[in-house]
Amino acid sequence: MKSEPVASDFRVEKSRTNAIVTLSTGESAHGYFFIAKASARLTGPERVGELLNGQDGFFPFEISEGSYNRTVLYNRLHVVVVMLADSEAQRDPGYEVAARRTISVLLSNGRRLIGNVRIYQPDGHDRLSDWAREGQGFRYVETEEGTFLVNLMHVIEVSEIAG
Repeated sequence: MKSEPVASDFRVEKSRTNAIVTLSTGESAHGYFFIAKASARLTGPERVGELLNGQDGFFPFEISEGSYNRTVLYNRLHVVVVMLADSEAQRDPGYEVAARRTISVLLSNGRRLIGNVRIYQPDGHDRLSDWAREGQGFRYVETEEGTFLVNLMHVIEVSEIAG
C-alpha cells in the first residue's frame, strides 16, 4: 500500500509575482519572485520588499524564455533596481499619513529615477536624510512608470525636488 507524502511543517506556500530585475552588469531579466502567501510581518501576502530585505545572499527568480522557464539565483548585492508589477508600497501600514518626498535618484548604472518616497518617521525626523539612513537596503520609489525597489548600495546620489 502506497502512503501519501507527508506535508512538512516547515514548508511555506508560495506564489509568483511579476517583476523586472536590473543587475549591476546592465542586464535586465523579466520573470517572477517566489513570495509567501502570508507575510510574517503584515496582513496579506509577503511583499518583494520584505523578501529582498529579509536576509543577505541569494534569492530565486524564475525567468521566462519563450516556452521555457528556468530559475536562477541572484545575489542581492548585484541587484540595482527591481520594477514591480504592482504598487505594493501602498500596503505599508501608515502609507497614507507618512511624509511624502519627491526625489531624484541616480543609480550606479547611470539610470535616473524621479518619483516619490514615503518616510515613516516621527515629525522632525521625516527628512530625506532620515529616509537615506533607515535600516533597509531596498527602498520603494514610486514613479509615473511604476513602483521600484532601489538597492541603496547602488545609489550614487539622491536629492529632493521641490514640489
